[in-house]
Amino acid sequence: MKLNAQIGEDTHQIEIVETDGKVTAAIDGHSYEVEALEPEPNVFLLKSKGRVFEAFVSPQRDPALPLQVRVGTHEFEIGISDPKDLRSAAGVGEQADGVVEIKTAMPGKVVRILKAVGDTVEKGEGVIVVEAMKMQNEMKSPKDGVIKELKAAEGDSVKGGQILVTIE
Repeated sequence: MKLNAQIGEDTHQIEIVETDGKVTAAIDGHSYEVEALEPEPNVFLLKSKGRVFEAFVSPQRDPALPLQVRVGTHEFEIGISDPKDLRSAAGVGEQADGVVEIKTAMPGKVVRILKAVGDTVEKGEGVIVVEAMKMQNEMKSPKDGVIKELKAAEGDSVKGGQILVTIE
């Protein structure tokens, strides 16, 4: 899966590949083999070449805003976008009247479906839970609406960028 990360004025290209339980992250062409754990919500341990880095990601209330990330004593605002997605993160709110799709950020496994087709959801409400890199990620509705379609079931393996839920 390919992503762009905006940190200040700089944009970095990121590619994440998971094979045989190992994760390789390529950042601006430099490759890193990483093991990632989430020992508690929003706290991540990243292991690479015998070194361990602890990262805290502030809970995100609005997907259009950058992530607030602290690694050691360093703090960052990081905007993540899919270069193939024509809508920017800010564009999600602009499409509140239309159909929106919830997509996976990286390959993983659907572990829980929180809503059914026809259910009403509010913006920010959990819809589906996907496990990737040993972390469970609750994917939330970007708008108020009704679940139109579920394109995955519990236990399904999913690819990065795959559409899981459609909301009207």
